[in-house]
Amino acid sequence: MRYARLTRPLVRDEGELREASWDEALDRAAAGFEKALDEGAQTGLFSCSKATNELNFATQKFSRVVLGSNNIDSCNRT
Repeated sequence: MRYARLTRPLVRDEGELREASWDEALDRAAAGFEKALDEGAQTGLFSCSKATNELNFATQKFSRVVLGSNNIDSCNRT
């Protein structure tokens, strides 16, 4: 079975997916993170040793600054 690749963001309204602008999709994602954190969600991230140093740095920065978590792990320590 071959799947079509998504080229535009989708958001869910009343259980149905619809196309949205990037701004709307990113705003919804940010609101979801904010709601989860406000409700006391515990977060953590996992990065990959095959990613660039810059991407791993951005991942740990996102985890610490945005999510408020020092829970970061990766497969490069194994």
